Amino acid sequence: MKPSAGRPLEFDPDAALDAAMQVFWRNGYENTSMQDLLDAMRISKSSLYQAFGGKQALFERCMTRYGDEMTGALRGALQASPSGLGFIRQFLESVLDEARGVCEARGCLVLNTANEFARRNPRIAEAVSQGLDRFHGVLLTAVERAQQEGGIPLARNAAMLASYLVSSMSGLKTMSKAGAGEDTLRGIVELTLKALQ
Repeated sequence: MKPSAGRPLEFDPDAALDAAMQVFWRNGYENTSMQDLLDAMRISKSSLYQAFGGKQALFERCMTRYGDEMTGALRGALQASPSGLGFIRQFLESVLDEARGVCEARGCLVLNTANEFARRNPRIAEAVSQGLDRFHGVLLTAVERAQQEGGIPLARNAAMLASYLVSSMSGLKTMSKAGAGEDTLRGIVELTLKALQ
């Protein structure tokens, strides 16, 4: 649904979208009320509908924004990493910051949404699928780079290993949210890396 024609927006849509994304990320879709969104975005209900088309359309925009930010950050980290395998280790070990309390254990918005909805809502399921595909694409590039560098055997199926890494991170994020300790998570990371060989 496109915003309707009317008065010019009197707020920053990007800032409002970021605020909404944080609320959805923290609470999940179904546990986020319209009032939660209005309070965080600091806009009126009519402004939300005019600019974003409603709660579900707003959520879909937030999913896209989250995917843009995460894949952009991952691609930047991959380019900056001295090796493909080093990036993969860094990617997996990022979950340890949650166990150390360095950052809030909120999980991943895309993976959280997959767990919340399964496939009950086709449009949101499609947004989840697109998000996972984008993460898979970055990890596929990392695996292929690691293969060219000799860190992962060329005989291994790169696409399957990338899927395995997405699955592994999903499990790590879930365990972190459930309160798993740093030692446990680190052990799983090491086993995951060994499985790539």
